[in-house]
Amino acid sequence: MRASVRYAQILLATGALVALAACSPPSSNGGGATGGSSGAAKAQSAADVGGLDALVSAAKKEGTLNVIALPPDWANYGAIISGFKAKYGITVNSANPNGSSQDEVNAVKQQAGTDRAPDVLDIGMAVALANTNLFAPYKVASWADIPDSQKDTGALWYQDYGGYMSIGYDSSKVPTITSVQDLLKPAFKGKVALNGDPTKANAALNGVMMTSLANGGSLDDISKGVDFFHQLKQVGNFVPVQATTATVKNGTTPVVLDWDYLSASHGTDVPSWKVFVPDNAVLGGYYAQAINKDAPHPAAARLWEEYLYSVEGQNLWLKGGARPVEMAAMQAAGTLDQTAAAALPQVTGTPVFLSPDQATAANTYLAANWAKAIA
Repeated sequence: MRASVRYAQILLATGALVALAACSPPSSNGGGATGGSSGAAKAQSAADVGGLDALVSAAKKEGTLNVIALPPDWANYGAIISGFKAKYGITVNSANPNGSSQDEVNAVKQQAGTDRAPDVLDIGMAVALANTNLFAPYKVASWADIPDSQKDTGALWYQDYGGYMSIGYDSSKVPTITSVQDLLKPAFKGKVALNGDPTKANAALNGVMMTSLANGGSLDDISKGVDFFHQLKQVGNFVPVQATTATVKNGTTPVVLDWDYLSASHGTDVPSWKVFVPDNAVLGGYYAQAINKDAPHPAAARLWEEYLYSVEGQNLWLKGGARPVEMAAMQAAGTLDQTAAAALPQVTGTPVFLSPDQATAANTYLAANWAKAIA
């Protein structure tokens, strides 16, 4: 699922301590292609349309928001979408929920100028950084609460939530996992999967990077991870299918490399599910938000971002087991959901984070070497 990453080590460390193609009907209210009757298409903050109340009115007039690649069980997005709809009465069209970050960008390009195009993107950093020309600058009301290292100075993208790469597994089907090397053992034959194609999906890219770190690689060298998956393929342990809630539930992918907050959610369907973060490869990462510069519903797109970065939205991500980007500021302000924070997976070891350049380099290496490694 979804490709990678400018990360704030302090924020995740603090977090550990405190524990598209759905087709909407044509809009009669204007959109990205025409600039929108509200002028929201050019707005770089709510103030540019007269304030938050005016933005709400303009978004309600549009009546629709197009999102893409947001599974309901991904970081609590089901509750987030429901909360937005209930609060503002805006219809949310959710397309291609199991799509990748690259799929999101492809939809923006292929559906440009139509009412079906994505209004907003939840995207991995490697893909985001390669496509900033598609994004509209916009600063949410809580802009100052997003660490400087986790947002574009021009407000083209801003990180939203994160976690740590992990190995989740059904303990009723495989032995206890204590290291990445365990995955090469005969007991894991036909059982190890990634959450997507690492040349396109952020979670999968970081899964390969985690195995590289555990095998002597570095943030500058993902090759050891590619070599490791080549070994997994040779011994028959790698399952070349995208792991999803359904494949975990039906036992097709009993071992999955994925973000800890996503992996932990499988425990709902599989009570014997466990999550392991190797202490020699504690890899953290965040996704980012961006607004399509040609969003067919520009006011709704901006209101969506305001909702996500409000206290309500940030705590909904936290309730989904993900660490919201404004977590440190909310902790200081006393607005953080302390119960949800205390439930976060405990992590030992020293967290590391891919820089944008490292994420891009890793993506480039995978594009050239991944397919032949698992052939």
